[in-house]
Amino acid sequence: MAKTILAVDDSSSLRQMVAFSLKAAGYQVVEAVDGQDGLEKAKLQNVDLVLTDQNMPRMDGLQLIKLLRELPSYAKTPILMLTTESSDEMKAKGRAAGANGWLVKPFDPQRLIEVVKKVIG
Repeated sequence: MAKTILAVDDSSSLRQMVAFSLKAAGYQVVEAVDGQDGLEKAKLQNVDLVLTDQNMPRMDGLQLIKLLRELPSYAKTPILMLTTESSDEMKAKGRAAGANGWLVKPFDPQRLIEVVKKVIG
């Protein structure tokens, strides 16, 4: 059965690019427009991996990760940040919140697939 990935980003063009790349590699993709939407969708359906942006309206990526980690069903789910933020300080905050990895935008679709395959197969 295809693994499902929740892609959370307020940029529709970026979400479409991520979804297109992942679907082409055989994954199912659920899209969310911001952290709040991502949290609601994650509660409706368990996913195998969460890919989230950091800077979004209503709820940012770090807040989303913290709230997901509080849910028993997401305690061990891999979460990757896909963001323009690349400072060591922000990466440390991401790790502290519970992120498993970091991809910097603009992303290389091939690299994205490689990382996803490493994380969830």
